Amino acid sequence: MADVERQTVKRRSFLKAGAGVAIAGAIGATLAPLRDMKAGALDGFFQQHYKRLSEEDIAGIITRLEGEIGRDYGAKVTIKDPKPRKGVRFAYALNLSRCNGSRRCVTACVKENNQSRDPAIQYIKVLEMPSGTFDLEKSDHNYDHEQVPQEGKFYLPVQCQQCENPPCTKVCPVEATWKEPDGVTVIDYNWCIGCRYCMAACPYEARRFNFTKPEIPKEDINPNMGYLSNRIRPAGVVEKCHFCLHRTREGKNPACLEVCPTGARVFGDLNDPESEIRYIVEHKRTYVLKEEAGTVPAFFYYFDV
Repeated sequence: MADVERQTVKRRSFLKAGAGVAIAGAIGATLAPLRDMKAGALDGFFQQHYKRLSEEDIAGIITRLEGEIGRDYGAKVTIKDPKPRKGVRFAYALNLSRCNGSRRCVTACVKENNQSRDPAIQYIKVLEMPSGTFDLEKSDHNYDHEQVPQEGKFYLPVQCQQCENPPCTKVCPVEATWKEPDGVTVIDYNWCIGCRYCMAACPYEARRFNFTKPEIPKEDINPNMGYLSNRIRPAGVVEKCHFCLHRTREGKNPACLEVCPTGARVFGDLNDPESEIRYIVEHKRTYVLKEEAGTVPAFFYYFDV
């Protein structure tokens, strides 16, 4: 009887030991990818949501990100975290009678916002439209003429509409995208899980996905970066236009506006009764894209009449 009890104890001990080894092995296999992360990447992996970060937390994260960009791209950069200005509500207007389809806004946006060159990512999409219609099904995004504008055409640039009622923020399962008090919808790139639900929800096809690490030549990197805007994004996250908030929250214009050769673009504070954007919205016959979607865009289009 004693021999049987000793054998039973030995079996139990063996099974417990075996189970412990199995669990340890499973945990080790699960954590293996974390061991392969570069220095500092583990901190980013366990980083809190932007809204939960203290000023001290953000300062430390910015220091880490600046170091990572310097290591990966060989560029010395400065990342800031400008906050919304109290009482400001940003809006954009675009005069379709003046836009000539040159796509200079696209080029300036890519350069300003450190968008990947390969694979190419562009926040602004310029559509060539037949005169007399707003039917987007009849547009051509891939036009390639030696000279623009073409007769019988007008040009419709489309980017994030910074909606008052954005459907993209409602479908994000981790709340990685939200609307700021100044009207800009932003993304916490370190919190985004890359599910792309927001891309499916956007009726303007304004969001882009980083499938790989962005390829940007060192000499083309814009060193003046914003945490929620144009810092270089990691692979596997969504990005989009953010009204160049690293510029506009400091009183400057978006990069796309500054390079427009025809003065077709107008940007400003819709809450300012003296602003040009307020005048346009109140006195021009403005249009918004896909009004029936109920998104209430802060991006207005109009023609000279």
